[in-house]
Amino acid sequence: MIGYGPESDHFVIELTYNYGVKEYTLGNDFGGVTIRSAEVIERATKQNYPMVREDDHFLLVSPDGYKFFVFNESKGADQDPVKKVTLNCTDLERSVRYWQDTLQMKQLAKDDRSVELTYQENGFVLELRKIQAPLDRAKAYGRIAFAVPLDLQPKIEEVIKQSKNVILTPLISLDTPGKATVRVTILADPDGHEICFVDEEGFSQLSEVDPASDEQLDKYIKKDPFQE
Repeated sequence: MIGYGPESDHFVIELTYNYGVKEYTLGNDFGGVTIRSAEVIERATKQNYPMVREDDHFLLVSPDGYKFFVFNESKGADQDPVKKVTLNCTDLERSVRYWQDTLQMKQLAKDDRSVELTYQENGFVLELRKIQAPLDRAKAYGRIAFAVPLDLQPKIEEVIKQSKNVILTPLISLDTPGKATVRVTILADPDGHEICFVDEEGFSQLSEVDPASDEQLDKYIKKDPFQE
């Protein structure tokens, strides 16, 4: 898990690495991540990391092809620089009905090409952006996850069943040896974007910051026999 602070109040990205796999085919389903951070621009400049100036922000593309839209702005130490994640969709009104009416996200802004939604004021924002081309999730797709109270999960499943939408993984418990057990259910929106709802009680224990995580990551990268 990679983020700018504790997972309890910061958006984090889960990087999944499969040994021996050299690459995945990117689709057009993921629009990118919006970050507001002058420090990112400064670090990228010092490291000569490629950046493209686009109007009022910079575009950085990860080694795997994922887009990051970075605004050259400084935020307070307790504020999460990650401001928005964009998912592409083929039918904006259909997607709004799913995410707003069915999943109960609040609408922040909307035009004829996109909509911004959130669960929490001044919190993480999900942008749905309409594209004209057929949506292709290819092989590199992922999912977005939200933590909710344990007793809310069965109600979410019931709403999805009643609305005749897709449940990819019915409510199950996942054990992590030596750590908390979490309960999850995984849904799919009309374009196939996967949404995971994990129980807040187990998740809060499982997501505690590990001070040794950076050291452990470096250790296992060095041990990876597939690194070139």
